[in-house]
Amino acid sequence: MQKYDTVIFDLDGTLLDTLEDLCDSTNFALAEFGYPKRSLQEVRSFVGNGIGVLIEKALPQGKADPLYGQVLETFKAHYTLNCNNKTHAYEGIKELLERLNEAGYKIAVVSNKVDSAVKELCEQYFKDTIKIAIGETEKIKRKPGPDEVYAAITALETSKESSVYVGDSEVDILTARNAGIDCISVSWGFRDRTVLSEAGAQVILDTPMDVFDHIQKK
Repeated sequence: MQKYDTVIFDLDGTLLDTLEDLCDSTNFALAEFGYPKRSLQEVRSFVGNGIGVLIEKALPQGKADPLYGQVLETFKAHYTLNCNNKTHAYEGIKELLERLNEAGYKIAVVSNKVDSAVKELCEQYFKDTIKIAIGETEKIKRKPGPDEVYAAITALETSKESSVYVGDSEVDILTARNAGIDCISVSWGFRDRTVLSEAGAQVILDTPMDVFDHIQKK
């Protein structure tokens, strides 16, 4: 009997490469208020804890900046229109989801991106394979809290013991730990192997098919 029947994915940096759109919207918001722009690599290191933290890290004074709220709202408005200009699924992801679906696994997405954007992007890119997509809302505590993961497990009518979380960042490792489920870290996203290892990753895989093979062997 296989250990897992449920696979819960992070979205940004795991299924979708959203970095350039996030960077463009961040720099638009910063420029609107006269702040210096951030590089793609800087924004890469800022993402993972939601857009509030992204803007906090992008601003020179962080959340203490008196214009923090305005910059954040400007980012939100711009990203709503800009969230799918350069975004694309990583190579091999659609095939991974199709194979998991065909093999009978239950699949969900749990993300710190705003819930409406998570649902919209999953509908556009993965509507045939992902039915449950959960993002940040006022009602559900975002990662690394376990609440979104528990909501997905409940919606899929499965259990913690038979679920595994797949993500690309230290936030995902901590989320899985807090939820009491296994974690697979992937190296193709926003964090490299060194960061993942230092964060306590137990399993680090390099391709989507590696993920499928690992899950099948359990």
